Amino acid sequence: MNENVVDILIYLYENYMDGEHAPPTDQHELRDELIQAGFPSIEISKAFDWLDELAENAQDQQHDTRQSHSLRIFTEEEISRLDVDSRGLLMFLEQNEILTLAARELVIDRALALDTAVIMEEELKWIILLVLMNQPGQEAAFARMEDMVYNEAPVFLH
Repeated sequence: MNENVVDILIYLYENYMDGEHAPPTDQHELRDELIQAGFPSIEISKAFDWLDELAENAQDQQHDTRQSHSLRIFTEEEISRLDVDSRGLLMFLEQNEILTLAARELVIDRALALDTAVIMEEELKWIILLVLMNQPGQEAAFARMEDMVYNEAPVFLH
């Protein structure tokens, strides 16, 4: 099995974070469940660390809801790790006020924290969904992003 951190994050979201079922309160129990589901232990540890860092960083940025009409220039590393469609998606979501400046930066940070050589658009959608889920006051943006993830169609805004 060639599962990665994003696969584990998707599994956790679909099984626990959507609000229907509560995750086990004991992290060891959750780890055991993930191992039973076929995920490698090392990737599980990376996923837990990724979520912990997301929670820490989300707290630091939750009050910054500014929007900007400036254009973000991607660094060389960001260009090499985020494919063209992923960068286009970030710009689209920011221009349509689904992502704030702070949320965009948190998404980029969390994407680059993965040890994936190239982050594809589908993976980035899940990262964005998890970031928005951890942003208080972003329920409408989260709902629109969830539609994009599950309907696999762009959310056209009027």
